[in-house]
Amino acid sequence: MNTLLFPVILAGGKGERFWPLSRKDRPKQFLSLDGSSRSLLQATADRLIKLGGGWDFLWVITSSQIADGVRQQLPDLPVENLLIESEGRDTAAAVAWTSLEIKQRYGEDAVIGFFPADHWIADQEAFAHTLSAATQLATSTAAIVTLGIKPTFPSTGYGYIEQGEKIGSFNELPAYHVNRFTEKPDRETAETFLSTGRFSWNSGMFVFQAGVVLKELHTHAPEIIEPLERHGPDIYPQLPKKSIDYALMEKTTLAYVLPVDFGWDDLGDWNAIERLLKKEETPNVELATHVGLDTQGAIIYASNPEDVVVTIGLEDVVIVRDRNVTLVVKKERTQEIKQILKILQNDSRLTDLL
Repeated sequence: MNTLLFPVILAGGKGERFWPLSRKDRPKQFLSLDGSSRSLLQATADRLIKLGGGWDFLWVITSSQIADGVRQQLPDLPVENLLIESEGRDTAAAVAWTSLEIKQRYGEDAVIGFFPADHWIADQEAFAHTLSAATQLATSTAAIVTLGIKPTFPSTGYGYIEQGEKIGSFNELPAYHVNRFTEKPDRETAETFLSTGRFSWNSGMFVFQAGVVLKELHTHAPEIIEPLERHGPDIYPQLPKKSIDYALMEKTTLAYVLPVDFGWDDLGDWNAIERLLKKEETPNVELATHVGLDTQGAIIYASNPEDVVVTIGLEDVVIVRDRNVTLVVKKERTQEIKQILKILQNDSRLTDLL
């Protein structure tokens, strides 16, 4: 049986809530948001190639619009391990196509892990330990293993996983059957979830054998897997647009969860920069040349080091300066950036800002 993990990076996202830094030609996964020199995509690849066989066993699936950028960012990735979607159809199609390709090359028992390209992980050693446990579970039983992040606050921005019966321990980590997946809850529900101790945040990271997930896709999402098997990726634009959570994870009885804690953030919007970089002794998070008077709780970013941002009397705002755009938004309203992008998209004078 194959116990090597084949990691797959899901690199098709847009990261619209990081606009104006994230744009069509430079999506979020190409950005460095933690003050390092490595982009989120490169940092994801760095930690995954250490898990097994190096670059030859790493796969990436991305969109045709940014495939050239992926090649530039990951020059050591074998060309045959880069799958390019002609049109984005969400994560269910991406998982199905990649699993078919890996099964064809390595067999049904190949263990595959899927990882978003734009997550931040603090403890690399604990992450590797967790992936070893997930691989052991996936090879010992017909399991679709999801990594559940131990929640640190009652987030309304993440989905939740409720753990059911404990089925054993792997690499000293307890594993549970999944009772249910819940979409982003309201605050009261999230607080209730945390009080039970039975819920984890849904990280969007999965590990399973190729044959197991393909069989489950045949059962629960035949409208995706069967056209791919018959016609190959040419059928992609005609596939339904569904997430892997909706198409499979909420329906399968083979879902298991490992509640883990290795320091994680999905970097969903500009407020994530504060969670990563805020220091107690400083009033603001500054990734720019900033001159401030009576300004606190601000997140300030400028892509051009020659640009100077000057503020007076501001509190709890995000200021982003990139190329020909300056964004100023209250921190509690950063989720509404996507609405601004719709306005730009409908104005022919402004579409070049997207």
